[in-house]
Amino acid sequence: MAATHESQDARHAITRRGFMNRTAAATLAAASAATARRAYGANERLGVGFIGTGGRGGAHMGMVNWLKDNGGECDIVAVCDVYRPRVHAAAEHFNAKAYMDHRELLADPNVDVVCIATPDHHHGYQAIDAVQAGKHVYCEKPVTHWRQFELTKQLAIEVKKSGCVFQLGTQGMSDSAWHQMKKLVQEGLIGQPIHAETGFFRVGDWGERGMPVDDPNAKPGADLNWEAFLGDAPKREFDVSRFFRWRMYEDYAGGPSTDLFPHTLTPVMHILGVTMPSLVVATGGKFRYDEREVPDTFNMLMDYPEKITVAVLGTQGNPYQATGQRGSGQRVPVIRGWEGALTIEGEEIVFIPVDDKQKQPQRIPIEHPEDFAEYWRRFLECCRSGNPQTLSSADLAYHTQTALIMGMWSLRDGKAVRFDTDKQTIVL
Repeated sequence: MAATHESQDARHAITRRGFMNRTAAATLAAASAATARRAYGANERLGVGFIGTGGRGGAHMGMVNWLKDNGGECDIVAVCDVYRPRVHAAAEHFNAKAYMDHRELLADPNVDVVCIATPDHHHGYQAIDAVQAGKHVYCEKPVTHWRQFELTKQLAIEVKKSGCVFQLGTQGMSDSAWHQMKKLVQEGLIGQPIHAETGFFRVGDWGERGMPVDDPNAKPGADLNWEAFLGDAPKREFDVSRFFRWRMYEDYAGGPSTDLFPHTLTPVMHILGVTMPSLVVATGGKFRYDEREVPDTFNMLMDYPEKITVAVLGTQGNPYQATGQRGSGQRVPVIRGWEGALTIEGEEIVFIPVDDKQKQPQRIPIEHPEDFAEYWRRFLECCRSGNPQTLSSADLAYHTQTALIMGMWSLRDGKAVRFDTDKQTIVL
């Protein structure tokens, strides 16, 4: 008899009781109705708080600060990090209040919106705490860690329940190509969709060259909260590499499957309109970089109930893109249907018919490319208006992450992984 992955191997799962205990412990975040979601005036400025002030958090702070200086009607009001030197530097640079506990930041009435850019295994918990505190959320991808399926599901529920706005940090969704391609598929240009492929190819090991160690002599204590960093991950003695170069380790990250593939799979799922895969298999491993725990090469095949197969291929050992790329390392998708295929060449969407006697080839100009500033600007507009229809919603994040979690479990266990739609759970 097939068993759910959670019951077969506890290393892959958080327990429901553990999740509830953790959620209940977020007393400061959910503490007061004073922080509850409210309507904003047309010209009222939004206060943005940042949970995580490392490299990616720094990029987001820089963008919001640029928007502030260019008519964005927003201010950086608070920053949070478990590493004091980092958070104090950010607070001083942006004249913001500093916190070392994200729940304290969420209790700050000046914070209307939060940007979460912490290690993967914190995203889901912090996002749930945020929406329960009435804050709108921009959450970096992946939406959760690869062992946190139940948390991923719960986050989607909590976002919907809260009425707060949520956007995942797949900024490539600001590229109009994906929305134009979705419309073409909906209009029946390619006929019944049957197959799609995409991928991510680059060189980079996330080791010494990819994630700097701020201070090789750093120690846990008042300036570095190691226990908070660990969160629900396995308890380990402090390790300076694990703290600063966390993307290398399975406890906190997943490698290409969950760090890179959200960028490539999210647009494809958006175009096709699929949700949960029925079957996922994955291959790969550490084929180049031995210093890391996470794979550097990862390949997935996903079958969907709509009779569509999606292939996502990738390696961090070579950057060559056989079919071109859109964005840094992101392979352009090919969407195949019974009557034709869609892909991208340069700044055009290309339609290749199966039978040019029935349908003619087409080249459709892409209206606008990816725009990080516009991605943030549109998100803030949604926060101001209360419009939940962001470019990368909580539901889309949930469906995409579930497929990626299934792929990671498949690789680790060497088995095909299925999704039980009746029980809404992953099964081996």
